[in-house]
Amino acid sequence: QVQLAESGGGLVQAGGSLRLSCAASGRTFNIYTMGWFRQAPGKEREFVAAIRWRGGSAYYGDFVKGRFTISRDNAKNTMYVQMNSLKPEDTAVYFCALSSGSHYQGEPEYDYWGQGTQVTVSS
Repeated sequence: QVQLAESGGGLVQAGGSLRLSCAASGRTFNIYTMGWFRQAPGKEREFVAAIRWRGGSAYYGDFVKGRFTISRDNAKNTMYVQMNSLKPEDTAVYFCALSSGSHYQGEPEYDYWGQGTQVTVSS
């Protein structure tokens, strides 16, 4: 089993920044990909970003457009996403997820999920 714990969410004004963290614990030796998803009220969960645990290759959802940067610290089993130039439409619950496989954009590809952290961007 793997446990994921997100932190770093909160309330920020439009144009501001937040850094989310996701700490993985338990049987983490099979990590291949970790990702961030988000879900706004009344909307489906959408892909935000993903990172290869060993090589560090990063992938982003189309809406990110250079505003977010995903990273990881293998020694700490922790993944991050630095979110800059936040917009009110970025308001959502952000979830981290872990996959033992190579596909990264679809929810079914991920084996473990965190509980989510709320990000609210005020206008």
